Amino acid sequence: MNDATRHDMTCAELLIRLLRDTYQADTIFGIPGVHTVELYRGLHDSGLRHITPRHEQGAGFMADGYARATGKPGVCFIITGPGMTNIATAMGQALADSVPMLVISSVNRRDTLGRGQGRLHELPCQQQLLAGVSRFSHTLLDPEGLPEALARAFAVFDSRRPGPVHIEIPIDLFNAPVTPPTHWQRLRPSPPAPATTAIREAATWLREAERPLVLLGGGCVDAADAARRLVEGLDAPTVTTINAKGLLGRDHPLDLGANASLPAVRRLANEADVILAVGTELGETDYDVVFDGGFALSGRLIRIDIDAEQLARNQHAALAICADAGLALNALAPHFPERLERRGSERTRDALDALDLPRAPAFADYAPLFATLAEALPEAILVGDSCATTYAANHLVSQPAPRRFFNASTGYGTLGYGLPAAMGAQLGRPDLPVVSLVGDGGIMFTLPELACAVEERLPLVILLWHNQGYEEIRRFMDDAGVERLGVDLRSPDFQMLAAGFGCAATRVATPDELTRALATRPADGPLLIEVDAAAWADTIAHA
Repeated sequence: MNDATRHDMTCAELLIRLLRDTYQADTIFGIPGVHTVELYRGLHDSGLRHITPRHEQGAGFMADGYARATGKPGVCFIITGPGMTNIATAMGQALADSVPMLVISSVNRRDTLGRGQGRLHELPCQQQLLAGVSRFSHTLLDPEGLPEALARAFAVFDSRRPGPVHIEIPIDLFNAPVTPPTHWQRLRPSPPAPATTAIREAATWLREAERPLVLLGGGCVDAADAARRLVEGLDAPTVTTINAKGLLGRDHPLDLGANASLPAVRRLANEADVILAVGTELGETDYDVVFDGGFALSGRLIRIDIDAEQLARNQHAALAICADAGLALNALAPHFPERLERRGSERTRDALDALDLPRAPAFADYAPLFATLAEALPEAILVGDSCATTYAANHLVSQPAPRRFFNASTGYGTLGYGLPAAMGAQLGRPDLPVVSLVGDGGIMFTLPELACAVEERLPLVILLWHNQGYEEIRRFMDDAGVERLGVDLRSPDFQMLAAGFGCAATRVATPDELTRALATRPADGPLLIEVDAAAWADTIAHA
């Protein structure tokens, strides 16, 4: 912007301009309130799309799904006080899964902060509350500091382990005049590159290994080509975690999937003499979903992560490399221009054959479900809540590309994520079909977002697995010998509820019925497909 075109604008106007022009935001998720009215001045004509969820938690989940599907930070405008406590759960999920999210909120006037005067939406310290579910939480006290605060936020997204960033703006600053910056270019700090000596040492260890194993996490999703070249050059069986699903492509012969908690893959892990772990926390919800501490590594562990502190957590690394996963994979791959012969594909196939997942009792009911989905919608993004179908999909589903599968069963493990996150994914990727995997218990947390899906005419499929309550918790209670309480729920009539929202809906009990429902899904609105879990299981058992 040159001097001839510069003029004073308000802090709120500058925020909109920076988000749109400097950071290329295109969508805002938010619910207006009396404290944010001035924040909305000018938004209508800005070219930014505003999506109005029915709850701030839904806004956060939508931003999360948008970010995971597109790779761009999701942006939220949230009201002071209750708006922020409502979105805190969604921020916690995004923090656990390293999802970039920018939460802009209002806060009370500067002269009232911390005074406990009982003002509207007042919290003792809103910034301190949100600091625990964000990479950082910042209170803007001078409107001239807005460009710097945003630059800090996007620096986190671009060059550190991402996650939510919270910037709160006192309501007396929205209309405060501010001089626009002379330079509007986005700061793009380079993410950390691996040390050349460390890459050489890692390459030497991997070349000398007899039984290598690779563990790829969600930090690798933007480096699929390099990841594929490397594992193929190493001829190494590879675990792709839940957030890395699709990284090697569909049904790659070296892909063990997200099955590190199952016996045959655990044996491979324990027998491996060198393990390369890239962009993965090595956390419980990826490697130990049976919660028995049985995932053990006895070989030398090479660990690559953008977060230096994470390198010291969960598993001891013999060689720790603090670097961006993509830069590290691109540096390692050229060390293996020709495929080494380690029986990698054979070892992978033997492990998967031993698991025989489609016929395993725990997955037999779900295998036909996902086979039907893969045939009808092979390119679909699958977005899951914490529910039975999601838990099965973590093991059964193979996707053609990264950013096509994510859910709330990892890390924080919230309920209510599946529907609004799928909406965010559909808004971000209108070119792809999106399927939301939800249960009859979890969908009740955010069911009102169905109104927003209808309002925005989002053509997503909501696959509702109806098993009369919280099946996973029922199982844990039964296994622990605890009398069932609070898990057998009375369900509403979901068909009637969907109709009340103006949403198309149907019930299915067989794979053929599901195929027909998917073939006739509307192009201009959501479709709720309710699967009677008991009837479905009976059909599969007698097939």
